[in-house]
Amino acid sequence: MKLLSKSRDAEATRRKVIETAFGEIYRNGFQGASVNTIAEETGLTKGALFHYFASKQALGYAVVDEYIGPLLLQRWLDPLRDSDDPIRTIRKTCKRYVKEDIASGHFVFGCPLNNLAQEMSPLDKEFHKRLNTLYDTWRSAYAEAIRNGIKNRTVRDTVSPKSAAALIVAAQMGIWGTGKSSQDAERMQQAGDALCDYLDTLRASFKPTGAKR
Repeated sequence: MKLLSKSRDAEATRRKVIETAFGEIYRNGFQGASVNTIAEETGLTKGALFHYFASKQALGYAVVDEYIGPLLLQRWLDPLRDSDDPIRTIRKTCKRYVKEDIASGHFVFGCPLNNLAQEMSPLDKEFHKRLNTLYDTWRSAYAEAIRNGIKNRTVRDTVSPKSAAALIVAAQMGIWGTGKSSQDAERMQQAGDALCDYLDTLRASFKPTGAKR
């Protein structure tokens, strides 16, 4: 029982380090993140922290794999499961998180996935591989959801699932990038509204301006 308790304690500590590191990296970027600050905030010595992660780089990879990846699933992909109307679902989740991140003030830090991709993908092959895999997963899940929407006649059958998915993901990154670069909630809201307008054009019921009824 003592061994099991120690194992659970070690796992809880490791999880706390990852969560703390995520916050530090989100605020300051990976290169600007302080290992000393992460150790202090988790109540560890720097040496004890490196008992759990061999290097700052290894800690960064764990943040991508065990925090940012699951966050992507929770926010954007899980809501699409069993959805016969992906446009409505993506629109709803986008509006929700734009509103929540503006209310919390987190929008000024941008998107954690996009931040790391821009900072570290050109510098570190392991970061690039991990981050690119997440983007591929995101686009693939959207493309599959749009295909299902076409089958269920909630999405226009002329829509290219891969092209639409690529554009939607890029637009979502752009929304949070706009919030970060402008530090202006209204600008971010405008970008979110523009994406929702585009999503509406993918609906099977969409009628272009001037189209015959």
